[in-house]
Amino acid sequence: MSVQALMLFALTALPLICTPGPDILFVAAQSVRGQRSESLRALLGVLSGYLAHAVLASLGVAAIVASSPLLFEAIRWLGVAYLLFLAVQMMRTAVTVRSAFALGDGGKASLAKGFLTSFLNPKGLLLFLSILPQFVDPAGPVAAQALALSGVFILLCAFVYGTVGWLAGLADRRAAVTPVGQRWLNGVVGCLLGLAAGQLALTQR
Repeated sequence: MSVQALMLFALTALPLICTPGPDILFVAAQSVRGQRSESLRALLGVLSGYLAHAVLASLGVAAIVASSPLLFEAIRWLGVAYLLFLAVQMMRTAVTVRSAFALGDGGKASLAKGFLTSFLNPKGLLLFLSILPQFVDPAGPVAAQALALSGVFILLCAFVYGTVGWLAGLADRRAAVTPVGQRWLNGVVGCLLGLAAGQLALTQR
């Protein structure tokens, strides 16, 4: 696969990656509410969800899901319910005295929640079906090309989401200096996650 093809794919995928969605909002929320290490675990979890999508696409499972309206809708609404659950938890901490709640419980919890956030987002699955195949040359090694393109996509996600997480972390250190400020941040994060859930609920195939 040529470098030009990889660059063209990157230019095509980058606007989609930068578009606010459940994954990027989750990473930002974890950065605002958690430690730097917890934010990194959330980012790794999101990227691992994309890696799982890439593997499923290579095995043909993604095609089955995309061709089945029932499976697609089931995954979509599971994702909506999961994001709403996180949003409600954050909003509860914004109106109660206890404000130390974080989206994850640290460690493996942040990693697992990040994985679920991206894995239950059907947009990621469809990207590997509708966009990535257009850049694969049937005359060449299909599996190797798909792997290279998936790697470019995941690296771009790591850069963009990592940058957003870093900026959100800066906002947290500047604003969350008092319990009242922390509760306001909890409320903002809850609203962002609720917005992500609404966006996913309105996703059209």
